[in-house]
Amino acid sequence: MKKIEAIIKPFKLEEVKDALVEAGIEGMTVSEVKGYGRQQGHSELYRGAEYVVEFIPKIKIEIVVSNDEYLNKAIEAINQAAKTGKIGDGKIFVSTIDHVIRIRTDEEDEDAL
Repeated sequence: MKKIEAIIKPFKLEEVKDALVEAGIEGMTVSEVKGYGRQQGHSELYRGAEYVVEFIPKIKIEIVVSNDEYLNKAIEAINQAAKTGKIGDGKIFVSTIDHVIRIRTDEEDEDAL
């Protein structure tokens, strides 16, 4: 089992969600987060005053998949749907999940997904 964490631009969430559903991915967790990468924030004007936005609003999507087939489909869907070609498009992280338990039924691992 693998966990995919994707950090994307907020306005890309619906496109990414639709692409994942089309790829057969059935569940995800979405969080509003803030952070920065290489761009390290930016300056904005508000009522004539300039101020620095150090942490940029992003969306974090978390998905757990049972096998490499779904892993590859999910990565492809996220990558294509979230891409604008501009700085700040985000990142995709993949890690291994050792154990999953569904609280309601006590099902474990792939049965719990």
